Amino acid sequence: MKYLFVVLLMLFGFGVFAQEYEVGLRLGEPYGITFKTPIRQNYSAEVIIGRGSSNTMQYYRRSFENNRPVSSALYDGQQVSGAFSAQVRMSQEKSLNAEFDIAEGNLIGYFGAGVQLRRVSVTYFYHTPNAGDGAADFRETRSNVDFGPEGFIGSSYYFETLPLGVFAELGLFMELLDRFGHLKVQGAIGVRYVFGI
Repeated sequence: MKYLFVVLLMLFGFGVFAQEYEVGLRLGEPYGITFKTPIRQNYSAEVIIGRGSSNTMQYYRRSFENNRPVSSALYDGQQVSGAFSAQVRMSQEKSLNAEFDIAEGNLIGYFGAGVQLRRVSVTYFYHTPNAGDGAADFRETRSNVDFGPEGFIGSSYYFETLPLGVFAELGLFMELLDRFGHLKVQGAIGVRYVFGI
């Protein structure tokens, strides 16, 4: 609920200054709700709230082995839940209609940068070799928080007669928190409804 409140405040803040804005659905990595608004000619700001996929099993195993609950703990596995992702970013845009000889609608190419916060809850399952016969397996739940910059490139098409835009993009996220320098390739497609004020 607290995340929803923060998102509504951010959206309201953008909406106060926007002359037109877009709200839509993003499918991919991460997926969620996207809110985009122009801030100057050829520049836009965007907020995306949703869920990102979990990292690989090797990623979580390495995190466990670098921070064992007890020194003799042996990793058995993990369960990931409660994924959350938030992105704030800026992009520069350019119409590509002339380059591709498009007479109807508007094809936009864009690139930009931003920051991304990701959080998941990870339950680790482990045992210790000296626990003795009949000893229960152990578990420990931790929050895995990733934060860092992202860069992206994409294209969107706005229909001439419909207040809709579709987009596709590819990006790269680099962790600064949790595992410095870990890179994650991201991509998405989506659709936005264009509102005018």
